[in-house]
Amino acid sequence: MAVAKNTICIWYDRDAEEAARFYASVFPDSVVRSVHRAPSDYPSGKKGDVLTVDFTVCGIPCLGLNGGPVFQQSEAFSFQIATDDQAETDRYWNAIVGNGGQESACGWCKDRWGLSWQITPRVLTEAMAAGGDEARRAFDAMMQMRKIDVAAIEAARRG
Repeated sequence: MAVAKNTICIWYDRDAEEAARFYASVFPDSVVRSVHRAPSDYPSGKKGDVLTVDFTVCGIPCLGLNGGPVFQQSEAFSFQIATDDQAETDRYWNAIVGNGGQESACGWCKDRWGLSWQITPRVLTEAMAAGGDEARRAFDAMMQMRKIDVAAIEAARRG
């Protein structure tokens, strides 16, 4: 299998394999492709420890790097997952938050490893693209939410 020309590298303290396996269990078109162990000791690990994990999340190639505690995740990077309805929104949100993650605002949450996710129903994206009063109403409704409520966004779109 050819290596992707561009791959997202995500820094983990030490749980890259656990995180990748969790993502593969939750999201479609996601898989753990390979796990690579350190050939010798390194600053945050020992020979034989999991060093990197090749995986995909919703078809996006990623490399999980167990780099130690030096760098932390921030909202400056997030996965945005488009959902088709409330059931799909709930499924992903509940999987992330229910597995040691935490809720944030406006459809954002963090997984137990600190990685940010935007669980974004397409109805919200479509409302924003519509512009004008429809976008304003949907935006104002979203600003009051943690997990996005599809019915509330649809109602806001209608006015």
